[in-house]
Amino acid sequence: MFDVDTQISQVRRVLGRSTLEAGEARVSTISQVYDTDIDDLWDVVTSAERIARWFLPIEGDLREGGKYQLIGNASGTITACEKPSRYAATWEFAGQVSWIEVRLSPEGDGTRFELEHVAHVADEWWDQFGPGATGVGWDLGLLGLATYVSDPSTAIDPAAMATWHETPEGQSFLRQSSDLWVEASIADGTDPTAAREAGERTYAFYTGTGPGAEAS
Repeated sequence: MFDVDTQISQVRRVLGRSTLEAGEARVSTISQVYDTDIDDLWDVVTSAERIARWFLPIEGDLREGGKYQLIGNASGTITACEKPSRYAATWEFAGQVSWIEVRLSPEGDGTRFELEHVAHVADEWWDQFGPGATGVGWDLGLLGLATYVSDPSTAIDPAAMATWHETPEGQSFLRQSSDLWVEASIADGTDPTAAREAGERTYAFYTGTGPGAEAS
């Protein structure tokens, strides 16, 4: 279906911090260059019909000021929309509010997709799972995007994805993604031992073998 190693290696993952009115927030940034022009990629990441083919079904008013709902996942309000280079929105999930911003920019013969996720994260949650808790999920999103851009006739198969973590291919992807978020965490100043232990818990969660996996 795709080359796990190649996909993992083509993604950039960076961590940082931001000070908001409510206090310090964690900033996770993930990006990849896709082999299509900026206008097409903008349509891929803003059209409800196309978002459903690589990410999740989405409903709502997809324009600045409008509200959206990813079926079975997050909802929020679109706070900015600057076609074809940028949009921003709140990310409301499980009673928590965070913020995302998607930026598109030409790069070489393709277009770079960059997603920034800003969130207030409780220290105990960060200590337990680290950035991979959401980072691995975004890696899976970029995988879906890469698969779709390479062949627009394809679409996510929810049934196949529900058990993908049980396959050698899925486990390799989740292992590598978890490990690379650990590296990003260490680069951001986390104690290496603590970062690796959090990465192991994240991998166990996504593969259905750790605490909380039954809720995923």
